[in-house]
Amino acid sequence: MALHTYCIRMEPGELEFAAAGDESILQAAERAGIGLASSCRNGTCRTCIGLMTQGSVRYAIEWPGLLAEEKRAGWILPCVAVATSDLTLQVSAL
Repeated sequence: MALHTYCIRMEPGELEFAAAGDESILQAAERAGIGLASSCRNGTCRTCIGLMTQGSVRYAIEWPGLLAEEKRAGWILPCVAVATSDLTLQVSAL
């Protein structure tokens, strides 16, 4: 079965990269040579938190370090978030 590949667009700016449906957004960014803030890489420290303004994700862990209200507002943790569609994110590249 072929994996889907999704386009991840970062705002502000013009950065875009592809993410496979089996890798975290952080892993995909690193593979594309784009550094994102990160520390724990397991969804607890919140260093990588960013706002998803378009698209959808699933999580590689049952409950990432986000409040239910934050998830509803579109906040994600790229270290454990896996794209399920094309995305637009507001995160800071290093």
